[in-house]
Amino acid sequence: MSEVRISVEPRSEFGKGAARRVRRSHRVPAVLYGHGTPPQHISLPGHELMLALKSANVLLRLDGLDGGTEQLALPKAVQRDAVSGLLEHVDLLLVRSGETVTVDVPLLITGDLASDGFLDQQMVSLSIDAEATHIPQQIEVSITGLEIGQSIHAGQVTLPQGSALHADPDAVVVHITGAQTAEQFEAEVAEAAGEAEPAAEAAEPAAVDESAAAQPETAHS
Repeated sequence: MSEVRISVEPRSEFGKGAARRVRRSHRVPAVLYGHGTPPQHISLPGHELMLALKSANVLLRLDGLDGGTEQLALPKAVQRDAVSGLLEHVDLLLVRSGETVTVDVPLLITGDLASDGFLDQQMVSLSIDAEATHIPQQIEVSITGLEIGQSIHAGQVTLPQGSALHADPDAVVVHITGAQTAEQFEAEVAEAAGEAEPAAEAAEPAAVDESAAAQPETAHS
């Protein structure tokens, strides 16, 4: 797995205004927690953190914490600006060498697809239990030899040594489908049209009796 040493600074101000000031200084506010210790509010250099997070499940070696000792941490939650994509906040989980953690590891599909087959990938990552300092960057899933109609389930995926499956073993990872016939396509279109008609009828406004509405009120003496 990838490991990056990064310097941190403690934070003593909190709230949206304080967070904006941290980001204006090209740093990212973060919270470090775990192992039963009180949460530590810190900031990290934005550019270095952005480069580190390009690797899935990167292990951060934090330098500059209270006490002067280095700590290992895994990113657990990353918030980005919806428009710019810039980092806004990160939650970090303290880990130790030899400790088992649960992580989602990206899947890499390899091998040759069956002739006239189409790949239906239903999972892009797999949840596993792994040693904190030996988390795999990715897990390969070979589709070589799979025929149309066959699938690979999570329990059939070969995991790296020392890892254990944390996901549902019956969950479908990939499925090989055949080319859709014209009849199947037309049937799907007809089914979709049939489902849309009742919804359209329900949305139609009630008719107004304009003749009754146009009648003037009778004057009362």
